[in-house]
Amino acid sequence: MTAQMAHIGNPAGTAKPLVRALKDTDATMLAEVGGKAANLGEMTQAGLPVPGGFTVTTEAYARVSPRQLDYDDPQLPANARKILLETPVPDDVEAEIRAAYGQLGADVPVAVRSSATAEDLPYASFAGQQDTYLHIIGADAVVDAVRRCWASLWTDRAVAYRSSNDIDHRLVQLAVVVQRMVDAEIAGVLLTANPLTGRRREAVLDASPGLGESVVSGSVNPTISSSTSTPVRVSSRSAGWGTSGP
Repeated sequence: MTAQMAHIGNPAGTAKPLVRALKDTDATMLAEVGGKAANLGEMTQAGLPVPGGFTVTTEAYARVSPRQLDYDDPQLPANARKILLETPVPDDVEAEIRAAYGQLGADVPVAVRSSATAEDLPYASFAGQQDTYLHIIGADAVVDAVRRCWASLWTDRAVAYRSSNDIDHRLVQLAVVVQRMVDAEIAGVLLTANPLTGRRREAVLDASPGLGESVVSGSVNPTISSSTSTPVRVSSRSAGWGTSGP
């Protein structure tokens, strides 16, 4: 991936970019790339082993986002999804997605992940509220997955979550992260503070064989390990099951 990915189709830098490389992304770009991408960019710049990729920015979403919605209509989520799924992806947006994907390699398997501007915030995580698509191969499939991620900003659960946190639907935008897939034997979620006790010197790891999506989606009961940070030691471990229980 080359530095030009940050400004594909925008050589003069005068227009808002439609695509930005993760390695050229940081926390100051929340409005452009969303919470997930901003954090991935920070980790990339810190030298952590983040899979390479790019973000389809909120400017691209703005090109297709519904303009006339009745926000008081109980059918708001379904109406918005229908519009986004039926609206053609603009030619320049599609061209930049294809070009950026091509820079990752020929038919590279990728994860296509939503990154909302109201996401990974101190008061609202939005964990699992929008959609992620895994093992996407080929430019056509990537473009389609980006469109489905845009529509997932309007799932019933995402709309309900925003409403419960007093977040204005009109102000939320969606970017989409496209990253190389990791062929994981075991994956999961690491919480750097214990969410049950609030202890900030105790980390909790939920993990399961295969991809981390199975843990996030709740399709498995993960193995849960707790450890203290000073000194580092495993304080507890609870074995999980391969499938969720009743």
